[in-house]
This record gives sequence, C-alpha cells and structure tokens, in this order.
Amino acid sequence: MTMRVASVNVPRPVGAEGVLRLEPFTGPVSVGLAGFSERAPGHPVGEDPKVADELLLSHALYGYPGAHLPVWRTMRAQAGVADPDAAIPPGAFDEHLMLEGVVEAQLWEGDLLRFPDCTLVVSVPRLPDVRFNETLGFVHAARMVAQSRWCGFWLAVRMPGTIEAGQAFELIPGPRATGVVELFRARTRAMTW
Repeated sequence: MTMRVASVNVPRPVGAEGVLRLEPFTGPVSVGLAGFSERAPGHPVGEDPKVADELLLSHALYGYPGAHLPVWRTMRAQAGVADPDAAIPPGAFDEHLMLEGVVEAQLWEGDLLRFPDCTLVVSVPRLPDVRFNETLGFVHAARMVAQSRWCGFWLAVRMPGTIEAGQAFELIPGPRATGVVELFRARTRAMTW
C-alpha cells in the first residue's frame, strides 16, 4: 500500500465550540522544528522559542494510522455513541497527521518519514489519556487504546519544510533498536485503568 497523508489537522481557532481541538487544513502547511509554523488565518502560530525545549521538539507532530479507523467506528457504534457507518472526524485522536499505509508495528524509534518537502523522525508512542475518551465519545476509549496498542506516535522534525494532505511519503529505517510497540508496552505496563 502506498504511504500517504490522509489529512493534516491544525489547531482550531481559540473559542471554537466542541471537543475536537484540531481541524483539517487544505493546502501546504509549514513545518518548523517545533511543529506547524504557519496555520490558516485565525490559528495561533506554534513555534514559540520560549517553549521549544527538548520535549516539545521530540513531540512536534502527532501521527495516527488511518488503518485503525474502521475498528474505532465499530467500537463507537458498540458504545452507542455513533452510527456504525459514521465517519470519525479528522482530528478525533488529536492527530496532526492522519497517515495511510503505515502502522505502529512497522515503526521504530529513529525511523524517518520522508515527505516531498520535509522529513520527520519517529520519536516515541503517544500514551493514552482521557482526551481519547472525550474525542471518541465513550468512557473506555483510552483503555482500549492501551489494550490495542494503536497509540499513534510522536514525530520530531529532521528537515523543516511543508506538508499537505494527499502527499505520498516513504519510510526510511533508522537504527531499529527499539520498536514503537515495544516502547509503548514498557511505558504503559504500570498504568491502571
């Protein structure tokens, strides 16, 4: 399967209603070392040098595999919060990038995702939190993320540039020392639900 960007999701304007914090953006979005450096009019700029520390740099963008969406649609329907055919809106996982053609089990810390105009580095898996419950609409969503290990992954920016929905990208293996799923297991082992 071709790897491609299904959606690029940027912060919604301050004061926007609803639980979703991100919304899809059409067209190229500038990517700097701390994440998106330009947004649609009305969106705050994300590159504040005062907060661009090491943690922020390793968590510049959050990617989530689109391959998991059919199962999440079913889980939402079983929880009684959505029709089985209802689409999950872009940004429901707080993902900046919805990616097709790649899942967590294929990724290792240090792998590169090379897009036409920028390069991102897989840093760490996202740990589940209550925001999954809020945006997916049911109480046990975060627990199900932990159990399924469909956590998504944080990305650092290796080469700034632009990115947009529809672009293809390639996976370039890094050192392959620690897999995303292995790291997720280690970090969630002590979590209680």
